[in-house]
Amino acid sequence: MIVEIGLCFVVVAIVLLAWFLRGSRAPLTHRWRRRQARTMCRQLQGRDRSQPAGMAFARLRRMDPLAFEELLLECLERRAIKVTRNRRYTGDGGVDGRIRICGEVWLIQAKRYADTIRPEHVEAFAQLCAVKHIPGLFIHTGRTGLSTRTLLNRYPHIQIISGDQLLALIRGEPVFVRGKRI
Repeated sequence: MIVEIGLCFVVVAIVLLAWFLRGSRAPLTHRWRRRQARTMCRQLQGRDRSQPAGMAFARLRRMDPLAFEELLLECLERRAIKVTRNRRYTGDGGVDGRIRICGEVWLIQAKRYADTIRPEHVEAFAQLCAVKHIPGLFIHTGRTGLSTRTLLNRYPHIQIISGDQLLALIRGEPVFVRGKRI
């Protein structure tokens, strides 16, 4: 009798949990990363806003790379920019999300670097954007070297956001994409 009551309790608990979670499309790991991103966004836009850039970048580089992607998408959403997230993180084809700026769709690629970014990563993303005929934002925490800057001359449809622009994006300050304030 006690075993039957315990079993019924477990079944009811599982059904209630399934019903509660049914409204959430995002898998549990996505929700965890989005929560981590929202927390970091609130901190960097609030109490840690005046934190030195070096400390802010150190924090960004320590983040889970997928939570960093979510952080950028969260910061863009807070600017009232329409964001389309991928359903999964791996196998995303090199696109971490899509945004709509002034009616134009842009692809997003987010990278956490501790050093100079690799030009082949930018080139692969630029070629992907060219094939899809969609401009792209390559957003990263590293340094943009001379070879990458030279490479960008061949791909005018790609814009890099890093350094002060990245911190401005995260802190909610003005950032310009193709001369338009976002």
